[in-house]
Amino acid sequence: MPELPEVEVTRRSFAQAIAGARIESVCVGKPLRWPLGCAPQSLVGKKVVALRRRGKYLLLDLDSGLLLLHLGMSGSLRFSRDLPPPGGHDHFDILTSEGTLRLHDPRRFGAVVYAASEQDVVAQKLLGGLGVEPLSEDFTYPAFEAGLKASRAPIKQVLLAGRLVVGVGNIYACEVLFLAGIRPTVAAHRIGPLRVRRLYSAITTVLERAVELGGSTLKDFSSADGKDGHFQHEANVYGRVGAPCHHCGTVIKLVRQGQRSSYFCPRCQRA
Repeated sequence: MPELPEVEVTRRSFAQAIAGARIESVCVGKPLRWPLGCAPQSLVGKKVVALRRRGKYLLLDLDSGLLLLHLGMSGSLRFSRDLPPPGGHDHFDILTSEGTLRLHDPRRFGAVVYAASEQDVVAQKLLGGLGVEPLSEDFTYPAFEAGLKASRAPIKQVLLAGRLVVGVGNIYACEVLFLAGIRPTVAAHRIGPLRVRRLYSAITTVLERAVELGGSTLKDFSSADGKDGHFQHEANVYGRVGAPCHHCGTVIKLVRQGQRSSYFCPRCQRA
């Protein structure tokens, strides 16, 4: 599914192009994960002020209210002046004065939700429990260290939960833990100071590199201007079960944690 780097890449690919656009019409297809929360026609005439990101949500700020967009498991956005007519998996079109924004989502786990403001109960239900943004100045080492020490859950689960730090999804959690030399099954509170420091740095390093490379295109992800991501070609462990570790040659292993696959090197990630 699209994770923080893919959502940030998507945002950057059309944020400037849609800023200042006026909504001319809205076309809603098959039902998505959550209802829009307003009559589609009520969005007509509103002006797009800016496009932000919070975790894996895109926030389309309007001159009155905002739209929260989530790509779900298989969603992607396109923004262009010359999109073809909607296909069977295109479920939401916003025609603006600068082009059409389209949500393509084969599995329909994505969503477009209207809220009167970011403090509105609708928005807070989706955003209120999110942790600190890892690519912001709010992501500080003391708070991160304290959060780990307070948790007895496996470190991989802590990262995926998104309450301590938001947006470190499965692909990047595997890569972050490899870079920090930490096994995904170790309890968070048992990680020593040196590895906590490595983990803190690895989160920023991996996510920034993923954004730089356009995210990861494992199946069908591409940015709003149709470009694929390339981070998957640099993966050290994710998706490489049975292959030799790039660093030590040990065979990459796979364990299941909940419903997620955790890839790791038994030698490089001993602790």
